[in-house]
Amino acid sequence: MKLKPRATRITILIVLLIMAVVGYYAFLSGKAKERNVDATMTAVQAALSRNLDKDYPPTPKEVMKYYNEIVKCYYNEETTEDDIEALGLKVRGLFDNELLEANEVGGYLIDLKEEIQNSKDAKRKITNAGVASSTNVDYYTRDGYSFARLLCTYNVNENGTSETQRIVYLLRKDPDKRWKIYGWDFEANVDLNGDGIPGD
Repeated sequence: MKLKPRATRITILIVLLIMAVVGYYAFLSGKAKERNVDATMTAVQAALSRNLDKDYPPTPKEVMKYYNEIVKCYYNEETTEDDIEALGLKVRGLFDNELLEANEVGGYLIDLKEEIQNSKDAKRKITNAGVASSTNVDYYTRDGYSFARLLCTYNVNENGTSETQRIVYLLRKDPDKRWKIYGWDFEANVDLNGDGIPGD
């Protein structure tokens, strides 16, 4: 028995509709799987997954938030030597050229591994890392460069004893308009009324 043209069109339309529904369901299932993979990423994997060439933090505050994510990985997460090196290289991607020149990569990574091991031996962890609000970022210009200064607060726990460390970071805008970490020092050592570099 032959199908009439109208019945044929309806049959084809129903088949196409079923294929569209099945395709859409498969698409949604794939997205759900991707979200599950993202949800199971460790803090170290999440920090390392950021591509700084394509997704550089746009503001001083965002630079420091990402920096602090990595710092918390150093001190709070289970890390291999390879993890520490990869994280250290990510952090160096946030450093100003002058800071990079003052910290040759080999020596920097050796010092970093030693500092992290000393902290783990002392059972030291960072329980919180807070970045000043965007309204508390101090912007100024010096010698033709744009600078931003902001305060980060760290709650550090060592063997059940907690203390707060307040560190002032100075960032400088590079020729690509990216804010790079130029230096830092404890708040007590910085003249917050001037435009000095931490440590000056």
